[in-house]
Amino acid sequence: MSVTICNLVANPKLPNSRAFLMPLFFGLFQGLMPTLGYFTGSLAASVVETYAGIIALVILGIVGGKMLWDGLHDDESEDLEAAHDHVSIGAILAQAVATSIDAFAVGVTFAATREPILLDACIIALCTFLLCLAMVFVGRRLGEHFGARAQIVGGIVLILIGLRAFFF
Repeated sequence: MSVTICNLVANPKLPNSRAFLMPLFFGLFQGLMPTLGYFTGSLAASVVETYAGIIALVILGIVGGKMLWDGLHDDESEDLEAAHDHVSIGAILAQAVATSIDAFAVGVTFAATREPILLDACIIALCTFLLCLAMVFVGRRLGEHFGARAQIVGGIVLILIGLRAFFF
């Protein structure tokens, strides 16, 4: 939810086709990662747990840093289409992976306790999708209201989320 709202606050005029990829990708990966953890078990869990925080920090730090830079160096002459393209499909995909990688360990836990994963993964995916979908609308409204300041705040929030993933 946080990443979706940050993206839309910073880019309120992002085309619908791009904005609605966020709930789709985030929901998909939040449901997929525990499922992968469940089926791969503890074999890959230690590797993912070891590097999950670093991966999240790097990805969210880069995206948040770019948002922060763009907010501080606002170029009024920038083409409107270029401004809409700050959140690329690749960036959304990377954010989806970065924010869901810790869910892999949840799947390993489900496997260890012999809990079925499919229904739970579907519920996780659906809840994430619906919450992120709501944030698309909230983020646009906030972004229209706060403008370039929102991009700075959004960048800082993404960096803080990455730092939280790294340290906790």
